[in-house]
Amino acid sequence: MLTLEKMYSMGHEEVVFFQDKSCGLKAIIAIHDTTLGPALGGTRMWQYASEADALEDVLRLSRGMTYKAAVSGLNLGGGKAVIIGDPKKDKSEALFRSFGRFIESLNGRYITAEDVNTSVDDIEHIFTETNYVTGVAQQYGGSGNPAPYTALGVFRGIEASVTKAFGSRSLKGRTVAIQGVGSVGFELAKLLTEAGAAIKYTDISERGIQMMKESFPGAKFIQPSEIFSTDCDVYAPCALGASINDDTIHQLRCKIVAGAANNQLKEDRHGVILREKGIIYAPDYLINAGGLMNVSIEFEGWADSKSRRMIDTIYDKTLAVFKIAEEENISVNRAADVMAEKRIESIKSLKHTYLGKVDHRMPGQKRRF
Repeated sequence: MLTLEKMYSMGHEEVVFFQDKSCGLKAIIAIHDTTLGPALGGTRMWQYASEADALEDVLRLSRGMTYKAAVSGLNLGGGKAVIIGDPKKDKSEALFRSFGRFIESLNGRYITAEDVNTSVDDIEHIFTETNYVTGVAQQYGGSGNPAPYTALGVFRGIEASVTKAFGSRSLKGRTVAIQGVGSVGFELAKLLTEAGAAIKYTDISERGIQMMKESFPGAKFIQPSEIFSTDCDVYAPCALGASINDDTIHQLRCKIVAGAANNQLKEDRHGVILREKGIIYAPDYLINAGGLMNVSIEFEGWADSKSRRMIDTIYDKTLAVFKIAEEENISVNRAADVMAEKRIESIKSLKHTYLGKVDHRMPGQKRRF
C-alpha cells in the first residue's frame, strides 16, 4: 500500500496513477527527485502479478534513476513509469497516445523514454501527444533505439572491472556469462565478441536464443537455472532486477558482476556479501547509464559521436567508484551512492543559498520543450 510515509522514506516527491478505460491503460509514474533537473526515466510495460508489485517496481526504478543521473554528471532528476499490461496483447496506438496526454499533464516534471517492452514505435505514439519524451526516431531529431548505447556503457564498465580484477583492460580470452539477451544483452554480446571474449548466455525467450545461435555460433547456451553457477570471469545480468539475492549469491563462480539490469542487488547487504566473497561489483546504475546519457544529449542536439564520447567516461567513473570503496572501506554499491548523494546535496545547498536566483529552465528547452 502506498503511503506518504513510504514516499518520505524513499525520498519520492510525487507518485501519480493514471487510467483510461477506453484503451485499457493502467499506469503509474513515480517522480523521485528533481533537485538536479526534471525527472527522466523510461516507461516499462509489464504484466505484473499485482498493482502492489507494479508500484514497488516503479518506486525502486525511479529512485535508481535519480542516482544514475547524479553519478553520471547529468542535470536531470529521477523518474520512471510502468504500464500494467501484456505487451504482446495490450499495446495500441490509442493506449500510448493516452499515456502521452497524461505525461503532458505533468508539465515537464517527468520526461519518458524507452524501457523494457517499449519500442521506438511506441515512443512515436507518445510523441504525438507530448514533447516530454526522448529516444524518438532520428528523423524527428531524436536518437532512436538506446540499446546500443546502454550496451556500450556496460561494456566500458566491464572493461573497468577487468582492469581492476586482472590489471589489464583487454577482454581477450575472458568469459562473460550474459543473463538475458534482449535488445541490450544482444548488443553487449556483439561488443564482447569483437573484443575477443567468450560468451555464455541464457534467456527464457526462444526468439532471443535463436538470434544468439544464428549470430554467435560459438557462444554457449546455459539453462536459466544454471547461469549463476557457471564458471566465468564476468556474470552480466541483463534481464530484470534482484538477480543477486540470498538464493543466488552463494552460487556465483565469477570474479566480477557487471551487467545492464537495474536493481541487480535485491538488498544493499548483498553488495557487502559480494565484497566479502572477493567479487567485484560494478554498480548497475552507473554502468547502464549509457542509454540515459544518449537521450540526454537530445536536449542540446543529438550526435552519435558526442554520445559515445560521454559514454566512454563510464570507464573512468567506474574506476573512481572502486577507489572510493577502497579508501572508505565500504561496498562498491555504497560508494556509488555516496558519489551521487554528495552531488545532489551540493546542488540542494546551492539552491537554498541562492533561492530565487536559480535558472530552472529544462535542459531540453533548446530543442523542443
